[in-house]
Amino acid sequence: MHTPTSHGRIPRSSPPARPIRRLLAGLIALAAALAAVIAGAGAARAAEPAAGPVRVMPLGDSITDGITVPGAYRIDLWQKFVAAGQEVDFVGSLSNGPSQLGDHDHEGHSGWTIAQIDANVTNWLATYDPDVILLHIGTNDMYGSDPAGAPARLSALIDHITAQSPDAELFVATIIPISFADSTVRTFNAQVPAIVQSKVDAGRHVHLVDMYRALTVADLADGVHPNATGYGKMATAWYDALLSVPGALDPGVAPPAAGPGATRSALARSGAAA
Repeated sequence: MHTPTSHGRIPRSSPPARPIRRLLAGLIALAAALAAVIAGAGAARAAEPAAGPVRVMPLGDSITDGITVPGAYRIDLWQKFVAAGQEVDFVGSLSNGPSQLGDHDHEGHSGWTIAQIDANVTNWLATYDPDVILLHIGTNDMYGSDPAGAPARLSALIDHITAQSPDAELFVATIIPISFADSTVRTFNAQVPAIVQSKVDAGRHVHLVDMYRALTVADLADGVHPNATGYGKMATAWYDALLSVPGALDPGVAPPAAGPGATRSALARSGAAA
């Protein structure tokens, strides 16, 4: 019991200093730990590479190269990308086209058949690592020695592409009309949807674009290769198909799991019935 002082007041006890110091030290340590976590997260974000342009490989024969219109469908397709503010990098070992085509790279090999593309495609894919592949091939097979075997060759080509680049979105076109071989073209094209669907059912990122129905023989400059109008129609069919697949033109958006809807979506956007 405290005794009164000379002034008649009882002195008060001082608060315990040691617990307060411990509390303050703990708060300081916690603040330091939080600051370290925040700084680490910021550094990790800074270290992550910024998403670059979508790498698109135009793949095929002279119709992709552009015999009658240098740059082919790539001209109008590029302009659509630019108008929409989409960052795209055409990739490939070949290069041609006019000034209005901002990126001249491609893999359109004039005169080549499905088998010739197949013999080289894995090297191109390994070199350029495309996010998107636009495949229009088979025209030269139609007046070769074995047009009946072209669907099987196309199926094998698709298998090799998807094995080498399993995460790429592969858009497979039916081939455009040929004025002097329409029956042969129709027979080939009739088998392409089932080929593509079998790959979709196997979980591959493959999409069908019905390019045959996008053009008529009036859109051909020489009975085989499109004129400028025909190439414009091809560009629209490709672009609409790309838009139908979420994430195809945006590397920051994960594409949906492959399934039957992917094929129907690309067909609907290209103006063909499912």
